[in-house]
Amino acid sequence: MLLGLIPSSPVQTGSLDYNSSAASEISLLHPLHLSSMDINYTTKGGTLEISCRLFTDDMEDALKKQFNVPADLSAPAKHEAMNSLLKKYIAMHLKFQANGKPVILNYLGFEKDREAVIVYVESAPIKSLKKLEVYNTLMYDLFDDQTNIMHVVVNGKRKSDKLDYPETKAVIFE
Repeated sequence: MLLGLIPSSPVQTGSLDYNSSAASEISLLHPLHLSSMDINYTTKGGTLEISCRLFTDDMEDALKKQFNVPADLSAPAKHEAMNSLLKKYIAMHLKFQANGKPVILNYLGFEKDREAVIVYVESAPIKSLKKLEVYNTLMYDLFDDQTNIMHVVVNGKRKSDKLDYPETKAVIFE
């Protein structure tokens, strides 16, 4: 399920099928501005494996606004161009510090999942993660009611936090 709120399989409520075109039109008007991020620290490689889940229509609007170009994350013919834009957008709006030092992030790519786009990022190796700070302004350039939720797993220990606009920094592990 997208962000725990949008069904990942067909759902019937009354006469509305969430896979119908009417549902697609309704999803374009969704009032919820939310992103969800999973961050896993792998002790084996010492990297942060990051996946960000965002509403596709919001991400396309953010790319259009940021880069002043048409954005279509669903078109296979535009996948390479969208990858380039997403890489730049993520670099501008998502930063990490581990143990007080900036973390180098490597953009891996994205995929569509119904109403969501999932962006994948991995960090350069981090030795012995003790403190993790996340600077997250995803969609802040678009919405003043944006909420960014982060779930972090380090050494099997899970912690979650959220940033509500205009908050930009979360200290997850200390």
